[in-house]
Amino acid sequence: MEITGKTTLTGLIGSPVAHSISPQMHNEAFRQLGLDYVYLAFDLAGSDLGTAVRGLRDIGAKGFNVTMPYKVHVLEYMDELTPAAKIAQACNTVIIKDGKLTGHTTDGIGFMSSVSDAGHDIIGKKMTVLGCGGAATAICTQAALDGVSDIDIFQLKLPEEFDRALAFADRVREHTSCNIHIYDFADTEQMRKSISESAILTNATNVGMAPHDDQCPIPDASMLFPGLIVCDIIYNPRKTKLYQMAEAAGCSVFNGLYMLLFQGAASFECWTGQKMPVDIIRQKFFSHQ
Repeated sequence: MEITGKTTLTGLIGSPVAHSISPQMHNEAFRQLGLDYVYLAFDLAGSDLGTAVRGLRDIGAKGFNVTMPYKVHVLEYMDELTPAAKIAQACNTVIIKDGKLTGHTTDGIGFMSSVSDAGHDIIGKKMTVLGCGGAATAICTQAALDGVSDIDIFQLKLPEEFDRALAFADRVREHTSCNIHIYDFADTEQMRKSISESAILTNATNVGMAPHDDQCPIPDASMLFPGLIVCDIIYNPRKTKLYQMAEAAGCSVFNGLYMLLFQGAASFECWTGQKMPVDIIRQKFFSHQ
């Protein structure tokens, strides 16, 4: 890749960002398509978010990704929000056009694409989701927009978090035709019922993530059954305890690794108007994960 006086800037803002695979992924895609673009990671630790966002706009960047801890805070600097970002009230992708900042979320697109990539169709079906944090709201937003008929979300009944989950469900109902309900994570009887009625169970909590990979978000394996699709969005470890239990129960199981790939591909298309060469990127950066 050769940087020129005309090279278009894209990138990532957040903290920390040194671990991110996004620069490698996007820069290889630019190279493959012969695009005069570059993608850089900017660690904003101790920096002013508003100054950084306005600075990227003012120097002519085409757009940028937003990662933790700024996905919600960045909304106040946007001129417009896409329908998905409005519902999720979070933004992981910013598109800059004619000096205007548009906030979007591609995390849910990444999830729905990974479901399709695994050979499944959940449109018109029911989904059970564990957790209602940032990943869960993005996933549920896109699922509802795409036509998943019912979503049951289980959230710990901590006052602020549960109230946020209820408010999120209200936004989903207002903007989509999806039937969405929020339940107490401790209500194992309802969890069992919801899973039994669902085509897919998605773990969007961090329960089971390394180094706590002996933990599982569901109380026992009897909630799982052959034919159920199970997605644990954790990919470190590649096979969580839930993943292993689901495999043993005859479920169709996958993790969140390709969600990362496909959300990046969606951002790439927002900025370039071209499809990321996903198969090449998958082979180069994801085949050994």
